[in-house]
Amino acid sequence: MVILFNKPYGVLSQFTPEAGHRALDEFGFPPGVYAAGRLDHDSEGALLLTDDGRLIKKLLDPKFAHPRTYLAQVDGQITMEAVRQLEKGVVIKGYRTRPCKAEIVMPPESLWERVPPIRYRANIPTSWVKLTLIEGKNRQVRHMTAAVGFPTLRLIRTQIGNLPLGDLQSGQWHVVTGKVV
Repeated sequence: MVILFNKPYGVLSQFTPEAGHRALDEFGFPPGVYAAGRLDHDSEGALLLTDDGRLIKKLLDPKFAHPRTYLAQVDGQITMEAVRQLEKGVVIKGYRTRPCKAEIVMPPESLWERVPPIRYRANIPTSWVKLTLIEGKNRQVRHMTAAVGFPTLRLIRTQIGNLPLGDLQSGQWHVVTGKVV
């Protein structure tokens, strides 16, 4: 069984609450499924859960390089130069990220409200960038956008492999049929 879950902000990618954070135990998943990967508690969006240990291993093994797509709302109006730097790879914590796909996008039209909302500052605009990575270092997208001068305010994973989040709302999940990645 494979489940696509739209993980809300503030929820850990584990079944045990910790340090005051909510966890997966409150969303009514069938017994025996585990998160196949992670999203930080302050990130939202697509998270896969499965009872298939081989699939978890495949999804977590970097040699399979499956793509993951993110929308990042960043502080300031991101530039094409910053996008080109992201595409080439940037140095974060002494490591050069692999090349990725990056593009400036319009704010999503059908996006759920985040609770709590991101900070709002009238004098500083925000913008959105779409990134597709084939690696997943800890807090990688946040470190990448900060490295090019545009810190991430909100991060949403919109797709894992060939599985888009679609219109799945925050906190909702469904069983996936068909090939996963």
